[in-house]
Amino acid sequence: MNRALLLSGAAAVAAMTGCSSDNTSTTPTGSTATPSAGGPGAPGGGGTMVSYTDFKGVTTDGTVVPDLFAVHSTGVSTAAVVAAGTAFVAALTDAQKAETLYDVTADQWLNWSNIHNFSRNGVRMKDMTAAQQKAALAVLQAGLSAEGLALSNNIRKLNHVTGRLMGRLDQFDEDLYFITVMGTPSQTEPWGWQFQGHHLVLNYFVLGDQVVMTPTFLGSEPRVGYYDDGTKIELFTEELAAGVAMINALDASQKAEAITAATKGGTVNSTEAGKDNAVLPYAGIKVSELTTAQQTRLLDLANLFVGNMDTGHAAVKMAEIKDKLAETYFAWQGPTTADGAFYFRIQSPVILIEFDCQGGGPASGAVEAALVPDNATKTGVVSGNTQGGGPAPGGSGGPQPGSGPPGADASGGAAPGGGGGGGSRNHIHAVIRTPNGNDYGFDLLKEHLATHPHPSAT
Repeated sequence: MNRALLLSGAAAVAAMTGCSSDNTSTTPTGSTATPSAGGPGAPGGGGTMVSYTDFKGVTTDGTVVPDLFAVHSTGVSTAAVVAAGTAFVAALTDAQKAETLYDVTADQWLNWSNIHNFSRNGVRMKDMTAAQQKAALAVLQAGLSAEGLALSNNIRKLNHVTGRLMGRLDQFDEDLYFITVMGTPSQTEPWGWQFQGHHLVLNYFVLGDQVVMTPTFLGSEPRVGYYDDGTKIELFTEELAAGVAMINALDASQKAEAITAATKGGTVNSTEAGKDNAVLPYAGIKVSELTTAQQTRLLDLANLFVGNMDTGHAAVKMAEIKDKLAETYFAWQGPTTADGAFYFRIQSPVILIEFDCQGGGPASGAVEAALVPDNATKTGVVSGNTQGGGPAPGGSGGPQPGSGPPGADASGGAAPGGGGGGGSRNHIHAVIRTPNGNDYGFDLLKEHLATHPHPSAT
């Protein structure tokens, strides 16, 4: 967007929408409810939630790079997701709407977390009727690609497997996910939705025919398991293989630049929940130093993550990434073997992808049991490690643990069962962000409101 529009800062957004510049409320539109215990200061992931008006975005040095994003027509229709969003809102009761509907500039955008016992706002899948659940999942179907929808559904299914095996379906289950809607579904006015729960967070902003689907959080522990009907679910196999193939496509000198640490700790990701304004300097090898074939391989790796959004808008985003390819960096930590537990990062002015084989988390006790086909129909096979306790999802208050201290263990080996502090292929965390102020479509919304002022609230 134009640099002049950036100078007004986030306060301009609040002024144009009639919001107080110091508003940190996460209360839904028309609701008098107090913010959830998962509000400011308690998002997990080692960070602290900031208000919408204090949002800056991930940067490399604390300064937002200007003129990266602009309101324009993509030529890709958003009619399907608008229709699905409209139908979902219509399916809610008045009480559910009071819990679920927010202003488009609400702090709720930033009020998300991956952790299982985070106290969330919105309406929970478990509390919906069958018709409402169908309408909610139709929103995901309209906004995601077939691959993205399958991944989202399977993350939720493995969360159920975790809860069943640990006898903790009150804390881990496939319907313990919440949805909120910011703004009113429209093909002309800005709006969006947020879907979140354990190991799955989708933020989806819509303006005309433009879409921003970041921040996105994707993960799983266990990564492999058998669902109740005996179906084997295995996640992130392609991403793991493509990451290893990418690092091993580099020659020795290129690897020396790309690999920033030969070993990795249990947690390396820098931009999970509560890290919306993280400062993350570039690291690794600059992609302009790679051959054409290596660059193509990197783009294919990036597309495994970007491609979870609907196909048309994923293509738009990939074109944006290609345009900044010469300013992109690829970094790696950990072993480069086919079975190693590693971390990699793809970072440019317009994309940030972090992929981390993490140490054992709250569901580590279920990892080994999930691999046994005969356990597909069993409950309470293992003792649960809920890592910090707290309320069941949707509860009120209680501890809000993070994902563990960065660098808790320097081991580069994969912990077979997902336990301990070292990295494990059985516990994956992936984060996708739009740096320099356009997570949540923030920069696009600023430009839209600067050129199309909305009446102030009275």
